[in-house]
Amino acid sequence: MKNLIEISKIVTKKKVKKIEIFDDHSLKHKNSKFNEFYEALMANKFKNDRDAASFLYACTPTDDKYRQLKSRFRKRLLNTLFFLDVNLPATSNYDRAYYSCNKDWTLVKILISNNAMSTAATLARQILTIALKFKFADVIVNCSRILRRHCATIGDEKNYEIYDQHSKQYQNVLDAEIRSEELYQRVVMNYHKPASKNFNLEEKIDIYCDALVGLSEIYDSPIVLYNMYLVWAYRYEMLQDYTNALAVCAKAEKYIEDNPRFYQDDKLATFQLKKMSAHLHLQDYSNGKVNAEKCLQSFPEGSPTWFEFMEYYFLLAMHTDNYINALAIFNKATNNTKFKKVTGTDKEKWKIYDYYLNYIIESQAETSPVFRNQRRKNFRLSRFLNDPILYPKDQRIFTVLLIVAQILFLLEKKSYNAVAERIDRLKSYANRQLKKEEFHRAVQFIRLLQQLFKADFVPENLTNVDKYYERLIETPFKYRGLITELEVIPYEKLWNLILDRLKKS
Repeated sequence: MKNLIEISKIVTKKKVKKIEIFDDHSLKHKNSKFNEFYEALMANKFKNDRDAASFLYACTPTDDKYRQLKSRFRKRLLNTLFFLDVNLPATSNYDRAYYSCNKDWTLVKILISNNAMSTAATLARQILTIALKFKFADVIVNCSRILRRHCATIGDEKNYEIYDQHSKQYQNVLDAEIRSEELYQRVVMNYHKPASKNFNLEEKIDIYCDALVGLSEIYDSPIVLYNMYLVWAYRYEMLQDYTNALAVCAKAEKYIEDNPRFYQDDKLATFQLKKMSAHLHLQDYSNGKVNAEKCLQSFPEGSPTWFEFMEYYFLLAMHTDNYINALAIFNKATNNTKFKKVTGTDKEKWKIYDYYLNYIIESQAETSPVFRNQRRKNFRLSRFLNDPILYPKDQRIFTVLLIVAQILFLLEKKSYNAVAERIDRLKSYANRQLKKEEFHRAVQFIRLLQQLFKADFVPENLTNVDKYYERLIETPFKYRGLITELEVIPYEKLWNLILDRLKKS
């Protein structure tokens, strides 16, 4: 009762007249500008403030009406964060507990700032019990310091020593976690840089790996262990040693399985996606399919992670000539009700996949009854071939991939003049816009197409192709999610496919 009285006095003095949040009740008022703003945001109707101001008030973003609404809207959104439903089935116990601890920790700080120390200490003890169970080092340190201070004030020497021990022990754990995060972040920050700018990481990643192993042997922390497994996985990916990358991910999954208390959706998804990437690079469709069918059960269908996983699954099928499976995967992804929410470069990638699938269907329909039955009525080839195709500078690889797709269709139609025009355009890209290091494989493929043009599209007349083909083989396909590395069909395989089709024509 003492604590309730203490809290009530604070609330009586400082309570607000109304708590403004977005809940199911408030969202039923459809005529509200707040709700209109909220619904439009959820429907992806705005790209910037100009769009929002025009939609809501037919004014500019500097208009006082819009600025005031945006400010109050932001405050209402932030208030709502304190009332999120963390008891959803998809939320792990670990994530739910961490959210609750941090939300309650905010209450502790509010109580302390209002001189309600006794109530703050009671709540801090409750938080500490949960934090110790899940080994939240940062929360343990924070709560132990508050409780140690309280014990010193009331002269409780016995509990003071207990909280002091917690504080010191978990401060060391927290320092180890911060160090492990730093090492992981240094790897991530440099991982996607071109090789010429990545020598620093190549030199130091072994040191990082050893340091993380050392930390994991001293401190029993899930954060340290996750970061250790992740950095080792990155190391093997850099070495293109995908077999060992799979082994590391398997160990990480075993740790997650053996320690369900520390289970986190995003960590499991990361390791499973890295496994899928390894199967893609090993071109191991058999094991990749087993892994995919198992792992797809881990993600909510239609979630961003689910679509990312489906992309790797699709690419694996395409890269291993399992085209019927690729079509099934594509259809499952694009027919999902949440596919319409896929936006930006992710949406463009699925459009490109669609064109390549249609090429496979069209080119193999005559000899394969299975593909003949898969012809798609909504595909308009003439519209695609007449598309000028021009993406922004940062998405220029999409332009390259779609021009190549046009070439594939035009070769089937024996429209060699049109093919020549597109090869000339690709040549211009290779000479002026594609950085040789960043787009090395794409440039070599374009050089091969140039030789095909010089041979009048007769494979027997080809010369000077070996060096370009060997450069492709010497620099294997490597896809880390960057659009610059995307290949719907590996270039060397695509080259052989083109030659095979020309020989049969």
